Amino acid sequence: MIADLRSDTVTQPTPDMKHAMWAAPLGDDVFGEDPTVKKLEEKCADLLGMEAAVFCPSGTMTNQIGINVLTQPYQEVICYKGAHIYKYEGGGLAGTSGVSVRLLEGDRGRLRVSEIEPNINNPKDAHQPLTTVVALENTVVREAGSFYSLDQIAAVSGFARSRGLHLHLDGARLFNALAETGDDPQAYGQHFDTISICLSKGLGAPVGSVLVCRKELEPAVRRMRKVLGGGMRQAGMLAAAGIYALDHHVARLREDHYRAQQLAQILAAQRWVKSIMPVDTNIIIFELVPSVTPQQFLAALESHQVKALAFGPTQIRMVTHLDFTDAMLTRATEIIKKLSF
Repeated sequence: MIADLRSDTVTQPTPDMKHAMWAAPLGDDVFGEDPTVKKLEEKCADLLGMEAAVFCPSGTMTNQIGINVLTQPYQEVICYKGAHIYKYEGGGLAGTSGVSVRLLEGDRGRLRVSEIEPNINNPKDAHQPLTTVVALENTVVREAGSFYSLDQIAAVSGFARSRGLHLHLDGARLFNALAETGDDPQAYGQHFDTISICLSKGLGAPVGSVLVCRKELEPAVRRMRKVLGGGMRQAGMLAAAGIYALDHHVARLREDHYRAQQLAQILAAQRWVKSIMPVDTNIIIFELVPSVTPQQFLAALESHQVKALAFGPTQIRMVTHLDFTDAMLTRATEIIKKLSF
């Protein structure tokens, strides 16, 4: 029994999810004829209080499409310096949309009006790119799953709109944030032009993300999905997994958060851990002491059938998920207590 804590993307579809996939009615989604894809898109749009949604293969694709339809080449996007859209999407902002990026420090990755305001370029200065979009991430992957409250988002949204800026949300783990804040997901729609949500992370679907958007953006979103090779055909089998995940796997996310906190407490007590970030949701990030390399630590862990991920020259990441059980938690904590370097 391997306890895989590298990511919440490693989950396997549950038997009931597989049954839903097998039973899904299908059609050609590129022709707009897959009823299960339509059902998923309508469900996501309604869930987040927006008018339209488009099913895509990945969160990278939904993020990059979201930025693309809100910008023109030579414009600029404001985001956190460690944002997924900037750091982990293959340079897509430059290659796909031809935009530059203004990187901000944030409060554990959460942007504030006081930081955004002085970083908006003067639209009359031809030397500078035109600031067009503020992009937020919720939860923030580089900051151990820190999250925004809806009040914090409303403050950024109100200010950005007063300055004529668009807003995009990388909500890959939005439902993890909502599990902690208790905020109404339908309230999100009023604050953003585009929202990317991932079904294959904490929610446990095998594939797929959805870009939720304003209705007038939908044609451009579907065009860019096609340009990027995301036009799937009988995609209803994948969409059915997403529907099942939204119906059955959202309420249980706090279980993952609890297990992450238990792991973090054990890790913080080990001599070979130099520091550990606050654990807000399901992501644990800690720094090893200089005498222990990530390679040494990961090899020792894997010898006991526990997997984690190097997250920098001295950091390790662990992510809890629906396939990481209480029994695995007990075994992982026992192993961690026994490790010595």
